[in-house]
Amino acid sequence: MQNICFFNTAKAWGGGEKWHLEISTFLHRKGYAVIVFAHVKSELIKRLKENKVPCIGISISNLSFINPVQHLKLTSKFLELNISTIILNLSSDVKIAGFCAKKAGIKRIIYRRGSAIPIKNSFLNRYYFKNVLTDVLANSLATKKTINANNKALFKKEKIEVIYNGIEIKPMVENQSSSIFTIVNLGRLEYQKNQTFLIELASELKQRGLKFKLIIGGEGSLRKNLEETVQRLDVTNEVELPGFIEKPLKFINKADIFVLPSLWEGFGYVLAEAALCKKPIVAFDISSNPELVLDNRSGYLTKVGDITKFCDKIEILYHNKELSEQMGLTGYNHIAKNFDKNLQLKKIEDYLINE
Repeated sequence: MQNICFFNTAKAWGGGEKWHLEISTFLHRKGYAVIVFAHVKSELIKRLKENKVPCIGISISNLSFINPVQHLKLTSKFLELNISTIILNLSSDVKIAGFCAKKAGIKRIIYRRGSAIPIKNSFLNRYYFKNVLTDVLANSLATKKTINANNKALFKKEKIEVIYNGIEIKPMVENQSSSIFTIVNLGRLEYQKNQTFLIELASELKQRGLKFKLIIGGEGSLRKNLEETVQRLDVTNEVELPGFIEKPLKFINKADIFVLPSLWEGFGYVLAEAALCKKPIVAFDISSNPELVLDNRSGYLTKVGDITKFCDKIEILYHNKELSEQMGLTGYNHIAKNFDKNLQLKKIEDYLINE
C-alpha cells in the first residue's frame, strides 16, 4: 500500500487549497492511505477535518528550511509515516518539506505548480529542481511553459505533467433574472486579481450610458482601496462588493456576463465555473485563459489593461442577448468535454498511484 502525503501550509484559502482538499478526500474515500500536512490555522485543515481526511497541523515560515530542529522533526515524521509519494504546494513547502522528504528517502517528490509565473533562476531553485524534486505537476499548459521560462535546463520537460483542475458537470439551476444588466466577478481582493481595473471599467461603461450593476465577489487585503476607488470614480450605484461568497455557482448565476481581469492565472477555475453557468466571459488574453475561454466563441479575450476593448466587448454582449446565450452554451460544452471532474480525478489517481 502506497502512503501518499499532501503538504500545503498556506493559511489562506485558494485554488491550490481547493485542489489539495478535493484530491486528498477523493483518494481517502477510495481507500488509499492519505495524510495531509496543512497550516494549523488554515481553512484547509478545517475542511479536511470536516471531511474526516487524516491530517496534521503544522506552521512553518519562509525561513524554516534553515532551522535544523524543523528539519529533524519533519524528516522523522516522514520516516514514521513511511511515505512513498509527497505532493508539495508552496515554494516554501518545497524548501523545507522537499529537502526533508529527500532525506527520508521518499521515492516521488512532486511539486504541484498552480501559478503561471516564471520560476526565478536562483541558486536555491536550481538546487531543488535538480536535486530534490522528481516530478512537477502543472495545472495548465500555460503553467507548464513557465517552469523553464527563465532557465531551459531547470527541469526535464518529460517530468512535467499537465492535469487540469476538474469541475463537477451537473445541470444548473435556472438563471436568476434581473431587471438590470449584471456583470459579475469573483476572486480574492488582491493585486493579482486586478479588481481596480473593473471599477475603472464601471466608470467607462457609465460614461457610455449603459445601465448595469457590477458585482465583485470576494474578500481580501485591498477591500478598503477598492471601496475608496468606487467613491472616487462616482460608481457607488453601479458597483457592489458583497464580500466572501459561500456558494460561487449560485453567485455567478446572477450574471448576464462574467468578467476576469486577473494579471495572471495558473488555472482560472472561476472561468470554468462561469462557463458551467453558461455565462459569456470577457477576460484578458493571458496565462491559461485561452485554454478555458474560446475567443469569439464562448467569450472574448482582450489585451491586458485595454479598458476600451474590454468595454467594447461588454457593450456587444449588452446589446445582443442571443449572442450571449450562444456563447454561454459553447462555453458550457467546452468545459463539459475537457474539464469533467471525474475524468481529471481518474487522471490524478493514475498519476499518483499507478505510475
